[in-house]
Amino acid sequence: MTNDTLLALRRDINEIDSELLILLAKRRRISHSVVEYKIANNKPIRDEAREQELLEKLISYGKSLGLDAYYINSVFQRVLEDSVLHQQAMLQQNLNPEALGETNRVAYLGGQGSYSQLAVHKYFSRRPGKLVEMGCAQFDEITGAVEKGQADFGVLPIENTSSGSINEVFDLLQHAQVSIVGEVTHSVEHCLLVKPGTELADITKLYGHPQPFAQCSRFIQGLNDVQLEHCDSTTSAMKATLNCDNSAAIGSAEAGKHLGLEVLKTGIANQSENHSRFIVVARKAMQVSTQIPTKTTLIMATEQHVGSLADALMVFKEHGINMVKLESRPVPGNPWEEVFYVDLIANLAEPKVQRALEDLKDHTQFVRILGCYQSDSLQAVEVN
Repeated sequence: MTNDTLLALRRDINEIDSELLILLAKRRRISHSVVEYKIANNKPIRDEAREQELLEKLISYGKSLGLDAYYINSVFQRVLEDSVLHQQAMLQQNLNPEALGETNRVAYLGGQGSYSQLAVHKYFSRRPGKLVEMGCAQFDEITGAVEKGQADFGVLPIENTSSGSINEVFDLLQHAQVSIVGEVTHSVEHCLLVKPGTELADITKLYGHPQPFAQCSRFIQGLNDVQLEHCDSTTSAMKATLNCDNSAAIGSAEAGKHLGLEVLKTGIANQSENHSRFIVVARKAMQVSTQIPTKTTLIMATEQHVGSLADALMVFKEHGINMVKLESRPVPGNPWEEVFYVDLIANLAEPKVQRALEDLKDHTQFVRILGCYQSDSLQAVEVN
């Protein structure tokens, strides 16, 4: 094969890729028209039976074209996910027309290329309006900007599949005057970032946020005589590395490239599947359609006697409400007292949820709703 032949083949591939993008854009436009019908007729946004039937047909047809089933399933699961999430976002926009304006000012932790910024882009890419980014150095700076009206939204990491819950954020939600209005899950791919020319053996200091340190603890244990330096964010860790010889930082490859760092090692997290869940907060709560999967997050304190927590949690079972998270945190200034954060698969607009919350008052000292919001989790349909 000559070089000219190779270039011609690559041009053909480029043309096909462009055609694929045009078709994907056309598909999304049509799906937007579909959601208008679903809104008018109060139909569920997601039809899992149709998804399964569609995937089976696509896999069968793909096999006849010489494509394997895993490849087809992987591609179209992402296409269907995009379609469902965009339709859900459109439905929410229709229900809350004042919530998303021409400009969305969003506060988040860190700066260019931080995981929080990537989560911001992922969430707001499905929503209208110009995105104005506001990088912050502290979590309370984010909620403070929302409370004061300096930001329309704030994005906060709440938990990670490797290191667990981010307690600082849970504690902040106890007193922050904000409401959870959304969530987004983003994959985290930690890299070891250094200034060009730095070798692994040269590193004497490692900068990072406490969460990446926890998520990469096994890799860090394998380093010899390296001093750990805690930073407010991955962005500040990378900037510190730029100003310190024989040092490294933990962060994303994209962020490192933006700041002039190079990747020395990839895949350094304890788990290969590493994901962080972020919550989106605003000053005012939003309505959530019963046509889409919904979560409700609340905080409660139970009486200080035997079985009080079990009695409170039994209320959810009695009303057929699925609890997906329970987190306890100490009450500042009250030794040995705790409050409990609860995530429910529930919509405040549902009568059974209202009845459950009313019954919950009989078993708690107080209950505060932190937010009712669209669930970002989509369970892929299984194809035989």
